[in-house]
Amino acid sequence: MTDDTPAVPFSGDPASAPPGPALPFTLAGVTIDPGTSATIAIPVSNTATGLPASLYVRVLHGARPGPCIFVSAAIHGDEIVGTAVIQRLLAKLDAATMAGTVLFLPVVNIFGFQAHSRYLPDRRDLNRSFPGSAKGSLAGQLANKFLKEVICHCSLGIDIHSAAVHRYNLPQIRIAPDNETLRELAMLFGAHAVIESPLRPGSLRDIARGEGVDMLLMEAGEALRFDELSVRCGVNGVLNVMAHLGMIQPHPEATQVTIPARSRRAVWVRAPRGGLCVLQQKSGDAVKKGEVIGRVAGIFGDDAIEFRAPIDGIIIGHAVLPVVNQGDALVHIAEVLRFGDVEERVDQITEALLNDRLLDEDELI
Repeated sequence: MTDDTPAVPFSGDPASAPPGPALPFTLAGVTIDPGTSATIAIPVSNTATGLPASLYVRVLHGARPGPCIFVSAAIHGDEIVGTAVIQRLLAKLDAATMAGTVLFLPVVNIFGFQAHSRYLPDRRDLNRSFPGSAKGSLAGQLANKFLKEVICHCSLGIDIHSAAVHRYNLPQIRIAPDNETLRELAMLFGAHAVIESPLRPGSLRDIARGEGVDMLLMEAGEALRFDELSVRCGVNGVLNVMAHLGMIQPHPEATQVTIPARSRRAVWVRAPRGGLCVLQQKSGDAVKKGEVIGRVAGIFGDDAIEFRAPIDGIIIGHAVLPVVNQGDALVHIAEVLRFGDVEERVDQITEALLNDRLLDEDELI
């Protein structure tokens, strides 16, 4: 894959799937017939009230054989963009016409989701708790259930995140470095940027790789908020991947879109002082090294300090809260492989997503 390889939505041919009907699929002791769907509650623990808490999975088991993948959201409980993505996907997909199997998990961190919190009640980060343990902390037990009951069934996972609270992320796909299969899928996904980033110990991506499961990590939008661009990008991307894997039919009106920005390095620009921040650039903007991207002033508006881009690149994330402390992360800049027209390509992807008729309708695929 080279940087000038275009991303083509809904590529692939379901006819390449093995012939004949699929066999029944079993998850957590529940058997799903081919061409049907089921919602399965996988017991995790009890809440503080003593009532049961479960990990909920909607299984779409296709009528024909094919790969098994999962799509997960809200591993961090306040990152809910992926929940909306999964809701829209479920309104579009029909197991009776599919090949293969999709496990949808709209809320993995059920505890943080209810509390509007990134973390679990024990203040642990679920995405640093893998592989977990059946007798470990609450985070460890939830991670272990997810690993054994979901990840180990699949060959590919798509995990959807958003920026931390008071930040926004341009829709982007993050993949492990030097994985040609993932690089191809990431380009096909059709997000604005593809970032090759190292795996963090204890993360879902890290443990999945150990199980032989490829992972696409989508970052988009901000915590505790929906935005239409991020949701559409997620829906479109998952459908692109499923079509490429031969799980659904390519959409007949699909057109070629421009190539995403690609990056292997990203840096944060931090607040030079505490005060009130005014950004002159935002996510999706291209910036050149030395260009002023914002300033921070005191509460009377005096003693303002400008901050500048340390590299040529594209802004893939920015703070949305003006009140900052010295050292706060303000702007995330990715150094891209093809800089000259990157802002125009990002704008083209945005326009294509917001004007896509398929994403406006709840027609079955």
